[in-house]
Formats: sequence, C-alpha cells, structure tokens
Amino acid sequence: MTGSTTIAMPASSTAAAAVQSVQMPIEGMTCASCAGRVEKALRQVPGVHTVSVNLATERAQVEAAPTVTVTQLHDAVAAAGYRVPTATTELLIQGMSCAACVSRVEKALHKVPGVLRASVNLATEKATVQALPGVSFATLAAAVHAAGYDAGAVSAHPSDTDASAKGWPQWWPLAVAGALTAPIVLPMLLMPFGIHWMPSGWWQWALATPVQFWLGARFYRAAWGAIKARSGNMDLLVALGTSSAYGLSLYLLLRHTLAAAQGHDVGHEPPLYFEASAAVITLVMLGKWLEARAKRQTADAIRSLHALRPTTARVLVNGQEVQTPVEQLAVNDIVLVRPGERVAVDGLVEDGSSHVDESLITGESLPVARGVGDRVTGGSVNGEGVLRVRTTAIGAETTLARIIRMVESAQAAKAPIQRTVDTVSAVFVPVVLVVAAVTLVGWLLYGASAEQALIHAVAVLVIACPCALGLATPTAIMAGTGVAARHGILIKDAQALEMAHSVTAVAFDKTGTLTEGKPALVAHEAAAGLQADDVLRLAAALQQHSDHPLAHAVMQQAQARRVNVPDVQNAKALPGRGVQGVVEGADLLLGSSRLLEENSAQSGALQARADALQAQGYSVSWLIRVQGEAAQVLGVLAFGDTIKPASYAAIARLHALGIQTVMLTGDNTGSAQSVARELGIDEVHAQLLPDDKARIIGELRGRGEVVAMVGDGLNDAPSLVATDVGLAVSTGTDVAMEAAGITLMRGDPRLVSDALDVSRRTYSKIRQGLFWAFLYNTLGIPLAALGMLSPVIAGAAMAFSSVSVVLNALTLRRWRGQAAQQPSAGAKP
Repeated sequence: MTGSTTIAMPASSTAAAAVQSVQMPIEGMTCASCAGRVEKALRQVPGVHTVSVNLATERAQVEAAPTVTVTQLHDAVAAAGYRVPTATTELLIQGMSCAACVSRVEKALHKVPGVLRASVNLATEKATVQALPGVSFATLAAAVHAAGYDAGAVSAHPSDTDASAKGWPQWWPLAVAGALTAPIVLPMLLMPFGIHWMPSGWWQWALATPVQFWLGARFYRAAWGAIKARSGNMDLLVALGTSSAYGLSLYLLLRHTLAAAQGHDVGHEPPLYFEASAAVITLVMLGKWLEARAKRQTADAIRSLHALRPTTARVLVNGQEVQTPVEQLAVNDIVLVRPGERVAVDGLVEDGSSHVDESLITGESLPVARGVGDRVTGGSVNGEGVLRVRTTAIGAETTLARIIRMVESAQAAKAPIQRTVDTVSAVFVPVVLVVAAVTLVGWLLYGASAEQALIHAVAVLVIACPCALGLATPTAIMAGTGVAARHGILIKDAQALEMAHSVTAVAFDKTGTLTEGKPALVAHEAAAGLQADDVLRLAAALQQHSDHPLAHAVMQQAQARRVNVPDVQNAKALPGRGVQGVVEGADLLLGSSRLLEENSAQSGALQARADALQAQGYSVSWLIRVQGEAAQVLGVLAFGDTIKPASYAAIARLHALGIQTVMLTGDNTGSAQSVARELGIDEVHAQLLPDDKARIIGELRGRGEVVAMVGDGLNDAPSLVATDVGLAVSTGTDVAMEAAGITLMRGDPRLVSDALDVSRRTYSKIRQGLFWAFLYNTLGIPLAALGMLSPVIAGAAMAFSSVSVVLNALTLRRWRGQAAQQPSAGAKP
C-alpha cells in the first residue's frame, strides 16, 4: 500500500473526553465547493467534532469521538459523490481452528486504525482487508499476531506441495500420537472380548504425557492466545478438557502410589483417564489432518487454474525465436505456439490454423477451430497446427488472470447466511464453558464422585465442535464455485451464489443469447425510383465502422455483391434505435421502426413488404434520408437470425426446474414472438430500449419474482445491475461481465440452468452442513452432560464432525451440468 493515513488517539483521563484524529485522502474534488460539500457530509456523521478539507493536498482532517469508525467516514464521503482511495490486502492466517477464531481475527483487524472491512475465511485460511492507503501489511500482521495467530503473505502461485517436500511429512505428529496412544486405548477396546490387560499407571502416564504436552502443545498455545484476547475457541475447550482428565488421572495415581509407599492396603490401582486425554488429542489431530486434506481438495479448482499459466513464451524478434518469460511480454508481441504447447497469451491468430482445447477455461469439452483473425486464450492447449499469435492482453488483464481473481474472490467472500453462524460462534465457547461448569456442579449435587462429575464435564468440553459451524459455509462455497468454474461458470461473489438458488424467473436477451447472434441480410428492397443495390450501398456506408452484428451482415452482403461502399462522415450510434451519418452529402438514418416513427417518415408501399418480413420472424431496419424537417424512406432491410440448438434444451430445463422464462429484446415484435413460440418462452417484451429492460425487470421483481437476467451486450448492463442475479455471456462486452454476478464463459444458454442448478446444490450443501453442525452440538452436548458419552467417544464425535461437514461439501465435485452431459446440443427436441 502507498500513501499515508494518520489516526491518532490522544491520551485522556476519561473515555468520554478522548478524541481521535483521522486524516483521509479524498479523490474527485475539483473546486472549493467540492471541499465544502465533503466537509458538510463529514460533519453530519454523529460524533464528528471538527472537519477541515484541504483542496490542494486533497485530504480531510477529522476530529471525532472514539466511537466514530473510519467506515462511517468513508461511506459519508462516498455518499457525497467523492472517493476515498482504498487498497486491498490478503493475509494467510495460521493457527485458526474454528469459527470463534475467525471472529477473533476479524475483530483484531477491524481495530487497526484505517481498516474499513475485514473478512476471514476459515476454509481458505485467508483474510481479505480493505483499508485506507498507509495501513501496511506489517501493521495488519502485528494485529493478527497480537490476537494469538500468525499472518503471512499469500503466495501468487499456490501449489499442492506439502511439508514432505521441505522435510518431515505433515502426518508424522499424528503417527507418533497414534503410536503412543494405542497401548493405552487398545486394552479398553479388548475388554468386551474378555481380554483384561492394561499397562500400569506409570506406564500410562509415560505414554500420555508426550501426547498431552508435546504433540498437544499447539492446543495450549492457541488456548493461551484466546485467553489473552478474552475470548474462546475450540483449542481452549480441548486444552481444558484433556488437561482435566490428565490432571485427575495424575492426582489419583500419585495418591495411590503415596498410600502404597506408606504401607496402606490400597488394592488395585484406581480407574485412570490417561487414555481419554491422549485419545481425545489424537482424535482431534486425526480430524484436523483429514479436514486439511479435504480442504485442499476444495481448492483444486484454483490450483488447476494456476497450473494453466505458462512461464515462458516463444517470441518472434526480427524473424528469430526468443524464449522469454511471460512477465516480460508486451502487447503486440508475436508469439509462436507449436502443436501440443499451451498458449502463453491472450491474442489474435496472425498466421496458421489449428484446434485449441479450452476445456479448463470455458468448460467446452471439444477442441474449437482457430484460424487467422480468431481469438485464443492464454492457458488453452494448441492442437495440431503451428500458430502465430499477436498479443492483446498481458499479466493481470488476461482472461485466465481475471478468471482466477473472480474465483478467488468468490471463495474468499462470506455468504449472507454466514452472518448467523458468526453470531452463534461468538457466544458458542462461553456457553459451552457454562454448560460444563453446570454439569460438574450438577453431578456433584446429584451425589456422584468428584472423578465422575469431572469426567462428564470433560465430555461436554470435548464434544463441542465450533469448527464444524465455521467450515460448513466456506467449504461448500469453495467446492461449488470450483466445480462451476471447471464447467465454464464464473461466480463473482458468495452473495450471487446464495441469491441464485432462489431465482423464480429468468429474463433473456434474444440476439446472441438465445440466437446465434450472427444475423444475415435476407432482403433489401428500395423505394420507388431507387435500385436495391443503392439501398445496400448506402446502408453499408453507415455501418462500415460498426461492430454490431447487423452491421457485419450488411457488410458481408455488400462484399458478396461487390458493391462500392462510399465514405461516411459524422457517423454516430443511436442506442436502441440504429445509426446516423452523412453519406454523399445526405443525412441518413438506419434503424428500427421506432426511428421511423420518431422522424415521422412514411413507409408507403414498403410497409406491406416489411409487415410480411416481420411476420416471418425477420428483423426490419429502415433506411431514411432527412432533409430539414422532412424525412423520406429510401428502403427496407430484413435480417434473419437462427436459434441456437442448445436454446431448446436450456428453456426446457428451466421449465423443469419450475422457473418462468421471459424474453427482453430490442428487436421487433414479430421476430421476438417467432423465437419465443419456437422455444416455448412464457413472456415476451419487444422493441425495448436499455432503460425499458431495467423497468420490466423492476416490474417482475415487484410481482414477487426473484429475477435473473442473461445478456451479452452493452445495452444489457443496466438490466444486469437491476436484477437479483445478473448472468453475462463472456462472448459479449466487458461492461456486461462487470455488471453481472455470474459470467458464463461460452455462449451456451444451457449454462444458465447449470448455474442455477449448481447454486441450488451448493446452498443445499451449506444448509446440510449447518444442520449437521448444529445437530452434533444440540444432541452431543446434552448427552455428554447427562453422562451418556465418555470423553473418548465425545472427542471422536467432535473430531469427525468437521470432517463430515467438509466431505459432504466435497460431494459437489461430482456435479456435472446439462451442457457437460450433452456436449453436442441437438436441434429442437
């Protein structure tokens, strides 16, 4: 982070008299009135005493009560129309064991002056912090360390390597703990079979002590950190429970040994519980090891995407091949890609043809043909031909880098349902401690021995499993977003994932979404006194600099008929209507029937022909010449678009899921109705402007529908923002992709139902995980308090509760979408 942020807290004799001083950079101010507006906005924040905004330095000095947060000041400036620059930092957090740890780390980070937001993910063990410039990584790491955890930098290229590559394997502590625990646990298991043998008390002590204080030292360290932070976590429960069992056993053993040394007739050794303390620690270690292995599998998608990044590329320099690190490539470099190699950059094919495997990027199972002028994506695998590719994007701007950022962002974010879990986790450990104390006192009052009462309290401590609560949501989100990414569905954030499961209506744009989006010019007819080729020539002049699909259709027809296309001046797009420009000295318009009506142009004899073409499902555009206040129709052009074969299956699947389908299009009513009838779409709205689409989305939501919008164009961006869930097709514009919560990496409409299906399944796994986590606790803690569970059984239940939650989330990895199950979409079913 760069820049500086100063937040001072002068010492004061009373909290009420304390005042904090905050300096914030402000962007977007242009004059003194801007500074006054910012000052006014900041003064309106409750608790702010004085504000001074300096236009020259673009900084605000705020004196406020300690209760005023930087987030409040930031939001006030944003509401006034200005921007406080922020920076995002990621930290790798080590030492967390449960949801209570997550809460502790977040609280510690929020206390750092200048931090706006902090979110910690237990499954990824990462913290994402948004703060004002000047809040350094070291400051954040120090706050985490003070809370009792370790913080490190997040690797830019995570790998699947484990500690075995650096020395000892990760499982060695578990193996040692198991070897030491087995001799004192196995005899307990053999007793039901009539085999009664148990090592002597001192042998039990000798075997249990290394497990308790050497291999179990991590529980004491984490517990001490929790105590210093005046909070609790799973480690505190384990440390208290096992220490109680160990301490009770050592006390009973010493008492027996001393009595025997004094010559008293003590008989057999009293019941000892060394096996309980050792077994609980060993089982918790086993659970954590299995949990870590399972969590690594949930992150497979990210590792797979990182593995696609090539490290070097062959660059052509003066005709010579030069092996170059990809970090040193520049836009417009020519990169040579040989057969079987991974494409190193995003670019356009300058020479050569081949088939490219893009399955790990787009989810498309079959290789796609690529030739001169086609786009190729970095990370895809070249097939049989040699390609020369001109680089169009490098570094963080490549498609693969953007995909990785989007998936990592979704996996790091918290779903709204997690707020409930965080609330429960904050009070979970204190409640368990109270229940354990009540259990101890209750059994003593009931007449049980101190040993028996303590063992029941220990069982309460070790069966509590806050870790399962903390893992249920993030592991399901990681697994769900990961498997979705492998099938070409990129989910931007956890909120979009959670909202998508409740969608009841899906609104589609037509062109390029349900249809091929590559219309052909099927007819062009002229008004009286003109030739058809004149209409084509003038229309091509207006469209020659446009990237619109209709423009391409006009230009292709003009080239096919070898029409001489004149130049155009002052060409301008008319959003939702068409284009205008000056051709051969005449002001010309080309566009929809709306444009015809707005200019009061009479279509004359061409209207009947236009009606007939529209009845056949074709889109009609009018060529109009404007002279002063008068407008004259010169001709009519008709465009035909074909329905994507996959659209039939996509609409049928949505109906099978009980979801209503709606078409929102700027095309004419006839064309829209024709496509809707063919596909079986429930509701159609045609001839819409971008604002009209957003308005209809609002009307659908007003009827109680949870609406998803699918689009690929610039004019779809307002609609994508207005919906509950926006789905953008990546073959469309970057603006649409930025506005949407979910991006579909290829133009297959079946991915819409796949996205909603994987969202439903992921949300179902979240609910299942939380259900099992709460069930473990609501059943296990009372059973332990009633003396119906031994500490060993309780420890095993606690250890495997989190494992079962993670394994349940991992079943999402077997999900396959409709598009993957039927890679070759047929025609109408």
